[in-house]
Amino acid sequence: MPPTPAIPRFDGREFVRDLTSAPGVYRMLAADGATLYVGKAMSLKKRVANYFRADQPSLRIATMVAQIAAIDVTVTRTPGEALLLENQLIKSLKPRYNVQLRDDKSYPYLLLTEETWPRVAFHRGPRSRAGRYFGPYPGAGAVRETMDLMQKIFRLRSCEDSVFRNRSRPCLQHQIGRCSAPCVGLVAPRDYDADVRRAALFLAGRSSELVDELTRGMDAASARLEFESAAALRDQIAGVRKVQARQHVEGEQVEMDVLACAMEAGTACVLLLGFRDGMNQGTRPFFPRLNGADTPEEVLGAFVGQYYLERKPPREIVLSHEIPDLELYEAAFSQSAGRKVELKPSVRGERARYLELAQRNAVHALQAQANSAAAQARRLRDLQDLLDLPAAPTRIECFDISHTMGEATVASCVVFDGDGPVRSQYRRFNIQGITPGDDYAAMRQALDRRFKRAVEEGVLPDLLLIDGGAGQLQQAREVLASLGVQGVAMVGVAKGEERRAGHEALVFPDGRELRPGAESPGLQLIQQVRDEAHRFAITGHRGRRAKVRETSRLEDIAGIGPRRRASLLKHFGGLAGLKLAGAEEIAGAAGVSTALAARIYASLHGLEAPASPPTEP
Repeated sequence: MPPTPAIPRFDGREFVRDLTSAPGVYRMLAADGATLYVGKAMSLKKRVANYFRADQPSLRIATMVAQIAAIDVTVTRTPGEALLLENQLIKSLKPRYNVQLRDDKSYPYLLLTEETWPRVAFHRGPRSRAGRYFGPYPGAGAVRETMDLMQKIFRLRSCEDSVFRNRSRPCLQHQIGRCSAPCVGLVAPRDYDADVRRAALFLAGRSSELVDELTRGMDAASARLEFESAAALRDQIAGVRKVQARQHVEGEQVEMDVLACAMEAGTACVLLLGFRDGMNQGTRPFFPRLNGADTPEEVLGAFVGQYYLERKPPREIVLSHEIPDLELYEAAFSQSAGRKVELKPSVRGERARYLELAQRNAVHALQAQANSAAAQARRLRDLQDLLDLPAAPTRIECFDISHTMGEATVASCVVFDGDGPVRSQYRRFNIQGITPGDDYAAMRQALDRRFKRAVEEGVLPDLLLIDGGAGQLQQAREVLASLGVQGVAMVGVAKGEERRAGHEALVFPDGRELRPGAESPGLQLIQQVRDEAHRFAITGHRGRRAKVRETSRLEDIAGIGPRRRASLLKHFGGLAGLKLAGAEEIAGAAGVSTALAARIYASLHGLEAPASPPTEP
C-alpha cells in the first residue's frame, strides 16, 4: 500500500502577498475543512499578515496558525458589512478559536399593549403582539422593577385579559392603590388613556416633558377646584421626581452601556450596566466561551461585536479595557444606528464610578459562577483524573505566604470542600522567629503548627496544595513525615510563564511536572483555591503591617486641630465611618478642602500623602 502523501504546510506569507487591502472577512480552515477561526478586517492584507509573524507572542494564535491548511476570504464594501458577516459566521460555524457568546436567549422587554384598556406586561420572544415595546432590558429584574413603578405611579393594569374580562369587583391591586380598576369601570376611558400616554412618555425617557404636563394639569385642576384630581397629579409628579433623583446620571438624559470584563482561572464574565434616558436599567452578567482567549481585551472585543449587532447600540459604550478594532466598531455601530455611537475605554467622573461598580460586580458574578454546585462537581471530577487520585477530594487545604521584603510575614490556610470554600475554617499564622524573607522557614512553621493540631483533632485534608515549586513542596513533605501524617496527596502550584493564569505547572513529590492548560476544569479549581489562599494571606499581611506602622492619629495629620477633628468624627459617626469614606465624601464635610481630604484619606489608608501646602504664619 503506497504511503499517504504528506499535506503541504500552508505558506501564509505567500498567501498574504497577493491579498487585497480591502475590508472583508477571512476564514481559517483546517486540513479536514473545519473552520478554525473567523475574523474581520478593515484591511485584509494587514490583518492576515499579523498571524504569520516570526515573533508571534500568543501561544494560542501560534497553535491555531500551525493547523491552518487554507484561508477563505470574502471582500465586503464596508467595514460594517464585514462586522455583520463575521458575527453571522461565528454563530453558524462556531469556530474552535473564536470567543463565543453562549447566552443566546431573547432579551426581556416591557410591553404596553394596544387595546381598549392597555396593560403593562413582561415580554420575551418574538414581538408579534400589537403594542409598544420598551427595551431590551439587561434582565428580567429590571423589567419587573419598571412594571412596579408603572403600577405605583400611573396605576395601569397588569392582569391577563382572561382575568380582566371576568372581574365583577375590584381586585387587591386596586385596594392597595396600584390599579385604577378599569375592569369594573371605576376610571373613565379618557382618564385611563391619559395615564397610558403619560406612562409611555416616562418609559421613553421624556420625564421632563411628562413633569411639565403633569404640573400644568395640576394647576388647571386646582383652578377648577378639583382638589382630588390635583392631589392625584401631585402624587404622580412626586413619583416621577423620586425616580429621576435616584436614577439619573449627572442630570443628563444619558443613553449608555457600561461593560466590564473580569477573568479568572480560564473563565470570564462580561457585566453590562445599562442606562437609557439617564435611568439605570440594572446589570446583567454574561459568561462567554473563551476557546483559548486569554486577555480581557480580546474577550470584551468579541462580546461587543456579537452583542450589539443583534440590537441597537446606545450612544455611549463605556469599556473597562481598550478593545481591538475600536474605530471599526464605532463606524459600524454608527451606521447601523443612524447616529453617532462612541466607544470609550477611558472615562472620568461619574462614568468612572459606574465603571468601577460594573467591574466590581463582574468579579462578584465570576466568583459566584465559579462557586456554583455544578461547576464545582465537574471540577472535582476532573481534578481527580488530573492528579490520579483514588476518589474526588472532599477536603482541600492550600497554604500561601505573604510579606513585604520580610516584614510582617503571614501564612494563610484556606479550606475547600465539595461545595466550595469553607471560610469558617480558614486560618492565618503570624510567622515569627525566622530570618526575614525566608519563605521556606515560614512555610515550614505554618505547616507544623497546622498539622500538629490536625493530628490531634483527626481532621486531615485529602489534598494539600502549596503555592510554590519544588522547594516549598519539600517543606510540606518533611513536616508531614516528621508528624507521621500519611495518605495526604501533595501538589505544588508553580506560577506559569510571565505569571499568566492558566500556564501554571503542577509539581508532584516525585519531581514530575504537569501543565494541564487554562481549559482544564481541574486546574481551574486549583487556581481558585490558590488565588483564595493568596488573597487571604495578603489581607492578613496588610492588616498586620498596618498595625505595626500605624503611629499617627487623626490629630497628627497636618491641618487638623482638635476642633476640626471633633467635627469630622461627628460628621462620619466616628473614626470607623471616616475610614469608610472616600476622599470626595471627606471633602464634603464642613471646613475640609479637597487637598486636606486627600491627605486625610491617604493617612488613614497607609498611602503616600500629597505634599502639604506651606503653613500660613
